[in-house]
Amino acid sequence: MVKPHTETTEKTKELLQQYALRKTGCRLEVLALLLHNKSALAHSDIEKQLGDKYDRVTLYRTLHSFEEKGLVHSINDVSGAVKYALCQEACNQQQHHDNHMHFNCTACGQTFCLNEVNIPSLSLPSGYRVDSLHFSAQGICSTCEEVSS
Repeated sequence: MVKPHTETTEKTKELLQQYALRKTGCRLEVLALLLHNKSALAHSDIEKQLGDKYDRVTLYRTLHSFEEKGLVHSINDVSGAVKYALCQEACNQQQHHDNHMHFNCTACGQTFCLNEVNIPSLSLPSGYRVDSLHFSAQGICSTCEEVSS
């Protein structure tokens, strides 16, 4: 079970209010988990960390509402699992701005958002419209690299 710090609790409440979401126990705890983790989390990761407190459907609905509002974005990793990470502050309900690099570590299986990596601009022929882009790299994360050295 997660025991959120007072600072995290306040941050989660502020974010839920900012994104016009009701402050439920499940939303507060899932958001606290996402705030504390540097890597994206799969539904199963969240389930394991929260234990039996919330059923699977409640967790799916919570993640879905977060994604609809622009609070989180989903990432399809190399294993086919869908993982969730917090969006940058520029995201909102009308448009996600999550076109950034994702890094999948082949050693530990974690997925990281690399917001600081510049994505090359895309120039498509006339008549084409981009609705979404997915940029991902696979390799060894810095933590696993340190362990193997």
